[in-house]
Order: sequence, then C-alpha cells, then structure tokens
Amino acid sequence: MKLATLNTGTRDGELVVVSQDLSRYLAARDIVPTLQQALDDWAVHEPHLQQLSTTLNSDLNSGQPFDQSSAHSPLPRAYQWADGSAYVNHVELVRKARGAEIPDSFWTDPLMYQGGSDAFLAPHAPIKMPTTDWGIDMEAEVAVITGDVPFGATAEQAADAIRLIMLVNDVSLRALIPAELAKGFGFFQSKPSSAFSPVAVTPDELGDSWREGKVHRELRVDYNGQLFGKANAGVDMTFNFPALVAHAAKSRPLMAGTIVGSGTVSNKLNGGPGKPVNEGGVGYSCIAEIRMIETINQGKPSTPFMQFGDTVNICMNDDSGQSVFGEIDQRVEKL
Repeated sequence: MKLATLNTGTRDGELVVVSQDLSRYLAARDIVPTLQQALDDWAVHEPHLQQLSTTLNSDLNSGQPFDQSSAHSPLPRAYQWADGSAYVNHVELVRKARGAEIPDSFWTDPLMYQGGSDAFLAPHAPIKMPTTDWGIDMEAEVAVITGDVPFGATAEQAADAIRLIMLVNDVSLRALIPAELAKGFGFFQSKPSSAFSPVAVTPDELGDSWREGKVHRELRVDYNGQLFGKANAGVDMTFNFPALVAHAAKSRPLMAGTIVGSGTVSNKLNGGPGKPVNEGGVGYSCIAEIRMIETINQGKPSTPFMQFGDTVNICMNDDSGQSVFGEIDQRVEKL
C-alpha cells in the first residue's frame, strides 16, 4: 500500500491512497482524514485503507491523477524525528578527513540525534536560506515511520512496529555544525527542515527488497541534473532499522508517527572510500562525503556546497525503472 498527503493548505493535509505506479489516487477522508490519525489507530484503519488500495490498483479507471508536486511530506509534521547514522563508512570518512579514528563503540552503538519535526518541507518545495555561507548540503536517506513502540523495545518488537518506509533529504548546514558540536550539546541550528518523499509505502510493497530490516535498492541522487550518487541502501548499513528503532526506545516509549532515519546512505568501494560515478564508483549521497574524499586524497576539498539555483533530485526505482516513493525534487533559493 502506498500513502501520500495532499498539500491542502491545512497543517496536516489530506491522506490519500496512491496507486502502485503513482499515477492515481483515492481520497481516504471517509476512512481517516490524516496519516497521523491512521497511525494512531492503525489496526482499525489499515484494513480499510488496504481495501481502498486494492480497488485503486485493480480498476484502472478509478481515482484521480496523482501530481507529486501537490503532495506534502507524508507527515507534514511529526511528534518525533530521530535520525541515526547507520552507515558507519560515512562517519569513518568524516573523522578520517580530520585525522581522527572512530571509537570502537561506533560499530556497536548507533549514533542518533533528535531533529526538528514541526515543519517538514514538501518534497518539491524549495530549500530557502538567507545565505550560502552556512554550507548548504543535501543528505539522501531512507526512513521508517513507526506505530507505538514500548519503552525498552527489543529489535523484534521494533521490527513489528515499522508501519511505513519513505525517502529523506536531511538538509544540513555544514558550516554551522562545528561550533554547535563544540558546545557538546548536539545539532540544532545546523539541522533545518527536512523533506520526505511524496509517498510512504508499507514494507510489503518492496517485496524481497525489504529484508533484514533494510531496503536493498539503489538510492539515486541527481545534483544539478547529473548523476551524483547511486549507493545501495542495503549495503554497508551497520545498523538496520529495527536496531535503530530499538536504540531510540531504550529509555522512552515512542509514539505512533515517530520517524527514524538511516543517516546518509554510504557505500565502500573494495573495502575503502568510495569514488565518483564517473570514476567507476557509486558516488555519494551528500556533498560532505565527496569533500572528505578530496581532503583525504588531495589535502583539501574542491567541491563547493550548494549555491542558490542548485537542484537535487532523490528517488529509488524498482526493477522496471518505476519510481517507488516518488521524487524529492528541490531547488536552493534565497530567503
């Protein structure tokens, strides 16, 4: 089942069920008006939403045309947005670029921060910033939306609580990060509003691509119309989603509608740092990573962070080349 939220001008939008090919939708208002309300009572609403999905996919004349640009992020705002760093290769490169080794604990205990969840960007909305001096970067990720997760949940309980999967552009302001981290209190100003894919899907929609708590598919990132990254989200993922959700629930329950992100998708190449696509690698899911490689290889970075007018497109396709989640398609604009 594929779900989206139409941007109706209200804070939480209107829940719709989208066809598997993303071409049509049926409104879910007679079942439940918003995705958050559906998640709050999933056992009641999910069968009816699934029936709507079956009708939509079996009758090609049903529904209305689905325009991705009319969609908000599936949850326009959420009770919680916790982003992990499941690809330790990414963390290792960040530290290596500044001559530091990663602690052994990074391989057994996930990194995670709590991001702002009150004002997500629509997937086709611009990234508006007052200046490019803040080091604007995209981070292509995968995320899950959970139902209620109990305090101290096991990985098995966490897996059972995963309701939906979607893509993320976790916008980061790299130039603001060092000063914030130096205070020893974590990210805040350096992590502005994120954007999520137009469509969130139930795990069964991914078939065999959803296994071991990971999405085994290529995450494509196009930067200014050129292929920038095609890392496989199921490769080099040290901590799977059940592990990340359980980590978040170690000292608190998680309420339905909690979003947990994977962190920047990052693949190694022959056991070492990756390479750009045009050099035979799978490229990168953020600009910071290519700058790390440049620093390691050349002593300093040469790729600038995003400038006004730059564009980023993030998507994931199935075996037939059809988009699974729709596209995050954004342009950097001056605020």
